[in-house]
Amino acid sequence: MAASAVRGALALRTSVGRHVAFVRKIPWTANAVTLREHFAQFGHVRKCTLPFDKETGFHKGLGWIQFSSEEELHNALQQENHVIDGVKVHVVLDPVYELSVC
Repeated sequence: MAASAVRGALALRTSVGRHVAFVRKIPWTANAVTLREHFAQFGHVRKCTLPFDKETGFHKGLGWIQFSSEEELHNALQQENHVIDGVKVHVVLDPVYELSVC
């Protein structure tokens, strides 16, 4: 993982609450505003991190969504199909967060 992606992930993981979803396969046409609008249907989005590649100027196709509560996070995770800009994205509990709560 590139340094900017690592910094974004660490910033979210150390935040109070840590109700974080990891999103991958984000289409190149989407941006942070698009992600925030999509996930707002499940609750208040505290932070949306979408790391960019400095060489290409495009995002890396993955990101993190931090919700205000555990309930909002679970609402998003229970939804089976997340489609953004016509592409089905994969949404899971942030793997590092999952390990820290075990």
